[in-house]
Amino acid sequence: MSTKIAKLEIENVKRVKALKIEPTAKGLTIVGGKNGQGKTSVLDSIAWALGGERKRPSEPERQGSVNKPYLKVTMSNGLEVERKGKNSDLKVIDPSGNKAGQQLLNSFVEELAIDLPRFMDATNKDKADTLLRIIGVGEQLSLLEKDFNDVYNQRRTIGQITTQKEKYAAELPYYPDVPEEFISAKNLIDQQQEILARNGENQRKRQQVSQYQAQYQRESELIAAKKAEIERLQQELSNLEQTHLQTTNDLHTSQKTAEQLQDESTEELVQSIADIEEVNDKIRTNHSKDMAEEDARNYKKQYDQLTTKLDDTRKEKADLLDNADLPLPGLSVQEGELTFNGMKWDNMSGAEQLKVSTAIVRKLKPDCGFILIDKLEQMDLETLQEFGQWLELEDLQAIATRVSTGEECSIIIENGEAVGQGEVITPISEATPENNAPSWKGEF
Repeated sequence: MSTKIAKLEIENVKRVKALKIEPTAKGLTIVGGKNGQGKTSVLDSIAWALGGERKRPSEPERQGSVNKPYLKVTMSNGLEVERKGKNSDLKVIDPSGNKAGQQLLNSFVEELAIDLPRFMDATNKDKADTLLRIIGVGEQLSLLEKDFNDVYNQRRTIGQITTQKEKYAAELPYYPDVPEEFISAKNLIDQQQEILARNGENQRKRQQVSQYQAQYQRESELIAAKKAEIERLQQELSNLEQTHLQTTNDLHTSQKTAEQLQDESTEELVQSIADIEEVNDKIRTNHSKDMAEEDARNYKKQYDQLTTKLDDTRKEKADLLDNADLPLPGLSVQEGELTFNGMKWDNMSGAEQLKVSTAIVRKLKPDCGFILIDKLEQMDLETLQEFGQWLELEDLQAIATRVSTGEECSIIIENGEAVGQGEVITPISEATPENNAPSWKGEF
């Protein structure tokens, strides 16, 4: 069972003249009144009584009072806490009658419960760290956050490189009409030389035809001259005719071969040799484009793999928080900041911030069953009622202040004294152990 405040007596502290309060055991006890009447002084008094000298107001004595401050807080476990005298000395008496000190109070009083603004004014990271610490996953989540950030930064770099590679590849021209491999000037020149050699051979054969024609003419003339001497030269003629016959055959063969010969053009090779650097430049460009596109595909693959790893880490973080014993449904930590129902602190309403703060502070020290809340006027009446019902369900006691004199107030203070109450107030004289309604009374 958590410890709560059963009864509070205050005299001459800041703006409070004299006041007794028996707050409701669970839910809201609202101290109402106009500005400057002593509402916040009630909370400061409780914080001083239970929190020790570090919570002592800078000017604790009520202005104009001849008496010293007096504080007495009776806890639900029977513990009595009293501060009185010139130095406001602390006296703590446990239910058995033994005396104790601040150390005993510190064992069950959560510092943030009596100083809620300290939590609410903390940085978003500090709030998140507080939540992670109390649910016991801070160190593990921190490692996941580090891994996530490392992978995220790596993926961002890979993404930038991928974009650069894709842009570079897209800007490069491509020449589909050139071969894939570079052209060799030596091979083209060798081909040219082979063609020139064949053409030279053809020319030689053409010259050979002329030679045969000249020889044929000379022989024909010689035959004509020798016919007169046919008898004398019969044998010579016969031999000459045979030779002539062979020459004739050779001539016919040579003419036929010459007619079939066709010279090959080297013009295409000459042009290819002249254009070789231009073509090779295009081939180089095509190779560069292919390599750039391949690089882009590889980096895109790495980017996708890192994205998958980020998604896995996100899920692991989410599972870690989903399985944790969170003080309030909807609480989480995203990107190192506290969130509630997906909203970061600065996007929460004032009522949501109070609810979140209250739940987390309660979880810090479960034995502390109460919390002090200043300036509840930021809640409308409907939200105030819902907040009170939530406190009751959580078996949590809240003593709060509100600039109001309406019926939602449990106690109304004017000039440091109680002057009225809401409809649920019961005077101290009529209170019974069974009646847990808030009570009030004027001066001691």
